[in-house]
Amino acid sequence: MEDGDQVIKKFMYMNRKAPYGTIYALESLEVVLIAAAFDQDVSLVFADDGVYQLMKGQNTDDIGMKNFSPTYSALGDYDIKKIYIEKESLDERGLSLEDLQDLKYEDEDDDWAEKDSIHLVSREELAEVIDQQDVVFSF
Repeated sequence: MEDGDQVIKKFMYMNRKAPYGTIYALESLEVVLIAAAFDQDVSLVFADDGVYQLMKGQNTDDIGMKNFSPTYSALGDYDIKKIYIEKESLDERGLSLEDLQDLKYEDEDDDWAEKDSIHLVSREELAEVIDQQDVVFSF
């Protein structure tokens, strides 16, 4: 995809790890924000234990790590509005969308109306979305 003189690629970041205990979740979040700052077409996927990254009410006091989960609410400010949650991953962990943060973006083409960034998709639908990407990173 081209936008003027700039070539815009579709980057997808797949998050499959729990938010703490490894650096994958935090590293993914940082890379996503950098890519979005360079006006790339960014999508995020949360599957497997990665769905825990978006859980509401995370408290890291007892594990001595910084709670970076509030940063996800800034994704809309970076124009990241394609966040895919794999339905089967939620189901397998006894979770629902109500257990996750409510992530929104403001649509400048619709008088800055707040809209949902999260798209709940099946594994089959997610495979189709992945096929449409130029680059897929797995964390």
